Amino acid sequence: MALFSEFKAFINRGNVLDLAVGVIIGAAFGKIVSSLTDNLIMPVISAIIGGIDFSNLYIVLGHAPDGANDLAALKAAGVPVLAYGSFIGEAINFMILAFVVFMIVRTASKLIKPAEVAPAGDPADVLLLREILGELKKRD
Repeated sequence: MALFSEFKAFINRGNVLDLAVGVIIGAAFGKIVSSLTDNLIMPVISAIIGGIDFSNLYIVLGHAPDGANDLAALKAAGVPVLAYGSFIGEAINFMILAFVVFMIVRTASKLIKPAEVAPAGDPADVLLLREILGELKKRD
């Protein structure tokens, strides 16, 4: 019973719930960015550089059996394949996500007011320093 109440207290902490919401939204946003990259960005890049399908760019590292002439068939046959086209797509996904996170953090930093800067000293300290300065000036 104590374990359950301890778990309940852990879950009810605000930052745990915020983290859970962030992970769920992040996963959904990742799918949106993947769709953006796969369905909009990569076809445009492919058209610009001559119609190359990045998702099907690979280097066969082993012996390819007869009839295995595309990436899916090679993977299904268990042939080691260096699928660098897929890597390019994932790298573009990462760059988009990193840029969006950067923009969110940048905007949030501008919206959140910086903490008020405390005065350099307590008013009593300032008065004391002025008195000392006045005494020093009298000596000269």
